[in-house]
Amino acid sequence: MARGDAGRAGQGAQTDRAAQQAYVEVERALLRRLPEHKSVEGPTLERIRLLCELLGEPQHAAPVIHLTGTNGKTSTARMVDSLLAAFGVRAGRLTSPHLAEIRERISLSGEPVSPERFVQAYHEVMPFVDLADPRLDRPLSFFEIVTAIGFAVFADAPVDAAVLEVGLGGRFDATNVADGRVAVVTPVAVDHAQYLGDTPVEIAGEKAGIIKSGAVAVIAQQEVEVAEVLMRRAAEVGASVAREGLEFGVVNRDIAVGGQQLTLQGLHGTYGEIFLPLHGAHQAHNASVALAAVEAFLAGGVTEGEGLDADLVREGFANVSSPGRLEVVRRSPTVLLDAAHNPHGATATAAAVTESFSFEPLIGVVGVMADKDVEGVLEAFEPVLSRIVVTQNSTARAMPAAELAEIAMDIFGEERVSLAPRLDEALDLGMRLAEEEASALGSGGVLVTGSVITAGEARVLLGGR
Repeated sequence: MARGDAGRAGQGAQTDRAAQQAYVEVERALLRRLPEHKSVEGPTLERIRLLCELLGEPQHAAPVIHLTGTNGKTSTARMVDSLLAAFGVRAGRLTSPHLAEIRERISLSGEPVSPERFVQAYHEVMPFVDLADPRLDRPLSFFEIVTAIGFAVFADAPVDAAVLEVGLGGRFDATNVADGRVAVVTPVAVDHAQYLGDTPVEIAGEKAGIIKSGAVAVIAQQEVEVAEVLMRRAAEVGASVAREGLEFGVVNRDIAVGGQQLTLQGLHGTYGEIFLPLHGAHQAHNASVALAAVEAFLAGGVTEGEGLDADLVREGFANVSSPGRLEVVRRSPTVLLDAAHNPHGATATAAAVTESFSFEPLIGVVGVMADKDVEGVLEAFEPVLSRIVVTQNSTARAMPAAELAEIAMDIFGEERVSLAPRLDEALDLGMRLAEEEASALGSGGVLVTGSVITAGEARVLLGGR
């Protein structure tokens, strides 16, 4: 290498290190803010509204597809994003939580914003945060600021559409300062009961808050009582409604290598020969919801407009990825990551892994948050896991591994439970057990699950980042 080339390479590496250090410092500053799960105490939209007013209302810069629900929001948002891209629509996508880095929450054209752009946007927004904080009852939270950064990035890009995933609930979620042209409600079940309510009906009342006047409400299959709450809200605000199982749905699904083959009934046509590179019946239903949302967004509503170009629909679905959702990150033995963290999600994951894989044995590496329905999650996984290695992730909200082990022993039996408090040790033990106990006719697998954080930290440890 010539001396000049070597010098430029050294300067480039130094610049990269400086940029990464700047990003790390911004992450630390954001994490010192009121945490995500605490920002719902005394819920109000006035705080984020003030910040957005100071920023010039960036949440209104592009038409919005807004998504809420208990499970499936992120996967559905990613499908919506991919379908829009296939039709030449540049989308910004805001999702939560992240797997490894905060910047993953803000995507442009399907890719997380760069560390440099995230840092730049942070420094553009923070002067307005500093103006707002003294006028509020408490400083703006982590989630409120990240949401505002996402809005600012999308307005600056600019994007043709914003795909916004609710962080928690809907009515008072920071994303709800935007008004969705399409409001999507994925399946509603009990989660975050301490904040949203103890029953699906109570929770549905909070999630219904994203359905706005004149919008199209795209509603996944729900319990009857939940559907009634959502339909009532739509009628009150004058939104039109598209319901899975009536206006749209899954016509047929077959297991395929690396995913599944689908036929979907959309709002304006039937679309066949769709390959979806994700596993599980729940992902097929998410796909039908995503398709209906994009049809409503691009084709003019529920009953008006024409069907979409089927080839572009197939292209959009074929390009979908959803990290941390039955994601294969290693072979020999196969290691799957899944972010299931409540009984509804765990039940769907258990069914999907049984349908799409044939591991013998399947070892679970499980770390959960202490404020979740831990017994419900473990009971959902018990029939499909040969053994379970209990562990914990690095957050303060994590249930201590020893406490989780006691609960797991009551459900799995003492002989099927191993304890490894450190996640790296738990992964090593899980993989070793999968290899040692593999049957002569099959191979062992490892399922890492119980929390988005657990799946994300395992992804980094296993090189999936």
